[in-house]
Amino acid sequence: MSLNPKHSKNLRKHLRNNMTQTEVMLWNKLKGKQLLGYKVRRQYGIADYIVDFYCPRLKLAIEVDGDSHYTRKGKKHDIKRDEFIQNKGIKILRIPTIEVYANLDGVIEYLAQKFKERQDYW
Repeated sequence: MSLNPKHSKNLRKHLRNNMTQTEVMLWNKLKGKQLLGYKVRRQYGIADYIVDFYCPRLKLAIEVDGDSHYTRKGKKHDIKRDEFIQNKGIKILRIPTIEVYANLDGVIEYLAQKFKERQDYW
């Protein structure tokens, strides 16, 4: 499995420079090891896929799901993608965009709980 493959470097850079408002809100709480001292990367490549956020030490990906994820096509893509990523031993957490807007502190508490669970897993 290739992490951050060269073929997606320009796309990852574009995505980092054009993050959604909710991705920026969440990133401001995750960057600089703010969450339990864990390094979190943004717009991280896992083979042919790019996840919004990734903690390499815990093998934990975080996706902020906007409207496109709730269409038939979006759901189908996410199922395929999640299956591939999970088969690589990476756990995926999906956070609805509306939750980030409405309850950012609650989202951070949820993520902290999941980080601790994953820490116990390793």
